[in-house]
Amino acid sequence: MGGREDFHEILRLVRPGSRVLDVGCGEGDLLDLLTREKGVEGRGLEISAEGVSACLARGLAVVQGDADRDLDYFPAQAFDYAVLSQTLPQVRQPRHVLGELLRIARRTIVSLPNFGHWRVRLDLLFSGRMPLTPALPDPWWATGNIHLCTLRDFTALCDDLALKVEACAALASGKPARPIDPARPIENWRAESALFLLSRE
Repeated sequence: MGGREDFHEILRLVRPGSRVLDVGCGEGDLLDLLTREKGVEGRGLEISAEGVSACLARGLAVVQGDADRDLDYFPAQAFDYAVLSQTLPQVRQPRHVLGELLRIARRTIVSLPNFGHWRVRLDLLFSGRMPLTPALPDPWWATGNIHLCTLRDFTALCDDLALKVEACAALASGKPARPIDPARPIENWRAESALFLLSRE
């Protein structure tokens, strides 16, 4: 199976037949994969009209909406999993969005690039410019990311929101996911991206 490394790990974590909300689902690649491989009851929320159209053309149940505003309208505990795959840095209110995801779902899966990765640090140190890496491939003026963070930043936010990290994996381009303890300082250097399975304490 080709494709994104975080998709492989999400597929492994999601239980068959679950109710899944994919927030920022793009053209529906992950939803389609989960539906075919795990038989999930999938729904999607996507901000772009083009993404919604592509999802509907694939027969996926997706509505147009903005995670910063529209998650508030979903009922509590309506899903088993809410997925935010490489989307959290692009929302305006990450803290609010994360809290809402764990209001409407029993568990949340979040993947995000790690701005504390050693390659990012070296780029900043030696070039003095915003880094370009496999996890952060766009120049600063073209990226959709507005809230970059490190693993340490994200785990601090989870602590502040009283969220439990049930599992965490480091992701790197072309390599399988590697289970990690995100509280270990070395992982803030080593992980290019990370994926978290979260629940309420």
